[in-house]
Amino acid sequence: MKKVVHTQNAPAAVGPYSQAIESNGLLFISGQIPIDPATGKIVEGGIKEQTKQVMENIRHILDEAGYGFKDVLKSTCLLSDMDNFKAMNEIYGSYYPIDPPARAAFAVKTLPLNVLVEIETIAGK
Repeated sequence: MKKVVHTQNAPAAVGPYSQAIESNGLLFISGQIPIDPATGKIVEGGIKEQTKQVMENIRHILDEAGYGFKDVLKSTCLLSDMDNFKAMNEIYGSYYPIDPPARAAFAVKTLPLNVLVEIETIAGK
């Protein structure tokens, strides 16, 4: 059974997609970009600030669905520039101090709203 997950504590979807979908014990979180849900604007700063906001958006969606970072199975990190990988990894890794999930990271030509990072996440129980 498919359940749509939505929280006001993460940015609203800006297109025909849901923040997350839960089905059969799995939670699929759409790619999160560094929008502050309180202001609706991209956070100021560089890759570290943007990665922190993305991870906080993911945290709020996980919380809304009754999951936590310990339940994350896989992440896909999209970067505007692989030169940002090390700094992104530093922030990202702080959310997974033990048993981090499987992950892929790619550099892409352009991300929505010209942000520096987007991360999608799959969690399971």
